[in-house]
Amino acid sequence: MGIRWKGKGAEAKALADPMSKIVSQLKCSLIEYDSRGLLSGFSVLIEANEEQTGLFNRTCFGRRNITTEKDKQWFQLSMEEAFYLSYMLKCIKVVGEDNCPTNDDELWKYAISKRNNFPNLFKAYSHLRMKNWVVRAGSQYGVDFVAYPHHPTLVYSEYAVLILSVEDDNSNGRLRVWLDFHCTLRLCGSVAKTLLVLHIDKNCSAATSPSCLESCLVEERTVTRWNPEQSRENQTTVQKEPSN
Repeated sequence: MGIRWKGKGAEAKALADPMSKIVSQLKCSLIEYDSRGLLSGFSVLIEANEEQTGLFNRTCFGRRNITTEKDKQWFQLSMEEAFYLSYMLKCIKVVGEDNCPTNDDELWKYAISKRNNFPNLFKAYSHLRMKNWVVRAGSQYGVDFVAYPHHPTLVYSEYAVLILSVEDDNSNGRLRVWLDFHCTLRLCGSVAKTLLVLHIDKNCSAATSPSCLESCLVEERTVTRWNPEQSRENQTTVQKEPSN
């Protein structure tokens, strides 16, 4: 389907300010200020200064909570976002209700206790983020995530992402029959997105700790509707000359 930029100059802005560079700036800032997030249900709240507020917005990590404070803002991170910043980028620490920092194993077990498919969700999320895709929740489209090539103000999302697991034998019941594919593809087509299915293979590793992520494999498959017009040979009609 291809990248669909929002207006003139959007592509140039994205090329001049690559997502990898902005994420690196956010990482450095969070490390410098020893940033900490507070567990709150299945999300993490983190305080941000003016510089970090701009970087959170530009990298599309979290959603800003409106407050009356001018110098500081609060961002609500999803558990995938928080664990990515904590475990993959090593730039924040997550604090529990007892105000003590949680280590990687503790945060991992906490996330699984809240959502048992968190290992698959996080593997897919980190897989896309490491490739510099902007990843947002996709519940409004009936999928797990939507993926943007850059910031959503510059470009439309390109992929609607569904996550399936080899070991779980597709226990979530999605895409079991062709009717599921047809309905999902019709929905993706109506919102101009390509369906990206990520198959997570844990290689029989138990998801008891985040170390299992190292042995996980991700298989990417894009699924599109078949357009018979694209498969036809160009047919030209030969007009006969009138006979005398």
